[in-house]
Amino acid sequence: MISSTSIKILFLLQFMPSIKTFIFVSIDGMTDPLGQSQVLPYVIGLTKKGYSVEIVSCEKIENWNQHHKTIELIVQDAGLKWDYTFYKSGKPLVSQIQNYLALKKLVVSKVTSNTIIHCRSYLPGLIGLYCKKKFNSGFVFDMRGFWADERIDGGIWSKSNPIGSYLYSYFKKKEKEMLIHSDAIISLTHKAKSIILNWNLGINESKITVIPCCADLMHFSKNNIEEERLISFQNKFPQLKNKFVLSYVGSLGTWYMADEMLDFFKILSDKIDSHFLIITKDSEELVHKAAVKHHVSLDKLTVVSSSRAEMPYYMALSSASLFFIRPSFSKSASSPTKMGELLSMQVPVVTNVGVGDVDSIIHKTNCGVLITDFNKKEYQQAVSDLLENCNLYINNTVAAANAYFSLHDGVEKYASVYSSFN
Repeated sequence: MISSTSIKILFLLQFMPSIKTFIFVSIDGMTDPLGQSQVLPYVIGLTKKGYSVEIVSCEKIENWNQHHKTIELIVQDAGLKWDYTFYKSGKPLVSQIQNYLALKKLVVSKVTSNTIIHCRSYLPGLIGLYCKKKFNSGFVFDMRGFWADERIDGGIWSKSNPIGSYLYSYFKKKEKEMLIHSDAIISLTHKAKSIILNWNLGINESKITVIPCCADLMHFSKNNIEEERLISFQNKFPQLKNKFVLSYVGSLGTWYMADEMLDFFKILSDKIDSHFLIITKDSEELVHKAAVKHHVSLDKLTVVSSSRAEMPYYMALSSASLFFIRPSFSKSASSPTKMGELLSMQVPVVTNVGVGDVDSIIHKTNCGVLITDFNKKEYQQAVSDLLENCNLYINNTVAAANAYFSLHDGVEKYASVYSSFN
């Protein structure tokens, strides 16, 4: 016999809003540097706001072996759930299909009637699209850029190759489906948002939220680093003392123009006593070969590898930081992660036009130098500008970081998207 109290409870439960669970799906691992800087901080922030979030990722075994205990503690302290498959490498197409299928199987096993799938980039986006069509799950397409176009522009695929041409056509078709069928779209740049709206897919402007690659402005802050530890870093690199230190942060792969950056540094070093600090996980030998090619003395170069914890200290050694990114259509949707971190560390930037909203941000905030072409004349003008106005740019850096790259603001924007599912 059911009591009257039980009947009342059952009746009330029918009208109570069900708790939504967000599954954040990432092909990048949480033990990867990118997962630590561009996934975990947002998800932890959303959890603190009361959202139920579970991360499903694809972990590279070498990074997992090195960092999984640390990440497990972070996740546990935040009250998050974290599940993962292991990233397979080998034949590029075969291994990507294997990674996709393993990730899809794991995500599908977790889907309920109250699930929202938050998909970071296109392979996870295909999983979100599948769940949307099969289970009517909520679907957030966090696109991160025009992925198929990046593969072509970066030379990973070729339209002249039958397989490359097929893959490009397939993913451009799926891109439109994901844009149309998703409940919410996250774009890294306003420029990309405008391009999507101009495609006339019937997408309402309010469906697209622009959230750039934000930075933890507390972690990347000169005010929050330990003075004694900074002094130890300075003492570790005496070759930087009393020099104008130009830094570069990140990999020197497909998009980052090592040859052009070394040409720029050569002109800087001819004009002022300077040193090029390259903070990268790429090999020192690769950097040295490029330096010799561009007649840059090796005693003017320092190549180091840094953990996320040490990165603010290396950045603090910089007078300014350089990054040239090969401009292309796909880069209209890019937001360089390093930009917000450097600006928050009071480091002005030197970069090129044609990448996401970078031009607009620098023009509006006066936090660095833009070049419009890659030639000696442009480099000479940029060097003169940098040396003449460096203190002015430094004074504007933190305000620019707060205005455009605040992690707090990024979490608030994600929370606004999440709240639309209530």
